[in-house]
Amino acid sequence: MKLLKIIFFLFLTSSNLLANTTYFNEGLIFYEKKEFDKAKFKFEQDIVFNPKNEKSYLYLSKIFNEQKKKKLEEKNLNTVILLNPKNEEAIYNLAKLKLKESDFIESKKLIEQLLVFCKNYCQKSKKLRIEIENSSKK
Repeated sequence: MKLLKIIFFLFLTSSNLLANTTYFNEGLIFYEKKEFDKAKFKFEQDIVFNPKNEKSYLYLSKIFNEQKKKKLEEKNLNTVILLNPKNEEAIYNLAKLKLKESDFIESKKLIEQLLVFCKNYCQKSKKLRIEIENSSKK
């Protein structure tokens, strides 16, 4: 009887993992085709099964950026950073968003934070820091 329960549990767990991967991958396909509503739905489905998948939140933020829904973009970027405080792309994108909102202090703080540990976004971050400094002087 115990063996049957273990097998049943493993079956349920593996099918959930497959569903997680499937929803995210389907979301990526729709995102690349610029079918943002379909992609959004798939990323949201992925989050239901895997609420700590920072990638789904990151792609949702990109979709909201395309749709000019800044509050939802910011909310999803903050969620990514909450799940992974060293997600360079999320920090960089949030800093850019804050700069567009003329929140120079928060934008500069985010870039300085990113420059401490950056690997992939160092050059972009340095350029954005200069842009922030120039914008805040105006």
